[in-house]
Amino acid sequence: MRVDRFLSNLPCFNRKQVRLLLAEKRVRLDGKIVSDPHAEVREFSRVEVDNEVLQVGKPVRHFMLHKPPGCVSATRDPQHPTVLDLIHEPDKDELHIAGRLDFNTTGLMLITNDGSWSRRLTQPQTKLPKVYWVETEQAIAPEYALKFAEGMYFAFEDLTTLPADLLVLGPTSARLSIVEGRYHQVKRMFGHFNNKVLRLHREKMGPLVLDPLLKPGEYRPLSDEEIQLI
Repeated sequence: MRVDRFLSNLPCFNRKQVRLLLAEKRVRLDGKIVSDPHAEVREFSRVEVDNEVLQVGKPVRHFMLHKPPGCVSATRDPQHPTVLDLIHEPDKDELHIAGRLDFNTTGLMLITNDGSWSRRLTQPQTKLPKVYWVETEQAIAPEYALKFAEGMYFAFEDLTTLPADLLVLGPTSARLSIVEGRYHQVKRMFGHFNNKVLRLHREKMGPLVLDPLLKPGEYRPLSDEEIQLI
């Protein structure tokens, strides 16, 4: 929400007063003086006027995790370990997953408490590519790439997938880039050719690349530069 709207919605200020407060540089947003009425107040932003705190705010947290196999992309599960079990941070119950992976799929996973950031990352309109390394049971024929680029019809949902880019790396390995996240999409695409996916590993989500220094099960905070990429 814009800072002028945020302040105007409070019972203590009208629009004229808000314009004056901003012009006189009496408003602080996350510790910084703001005069631009378009400055964004987020759910975790700290807002102050004349040193009076109007919204306390909380630290925004973003983590990159190398998901191992045999781990559920959920915050809680009664039977299996979850990705949040791998996170050792205070108040981790406030975190959520931005872009899930199947039980035995490995690779890049992003975990945050920033809802607007994760929506920008995962909403279909952004069409951010998700890049996977794929290993299959049988050889990957040249017609796979043509079919993937054309789009594949899924009868259950009655839809055709958006074009996907397949780069064959070896007889049974490839790199696949998709902009959707349909249910078991990659496995179903290869299943069209009766070719079973043996291993699936996510390398990238949009501009964010899995840190090669992270071992399976390890995580780290995102840098400011990485956060701003989304």
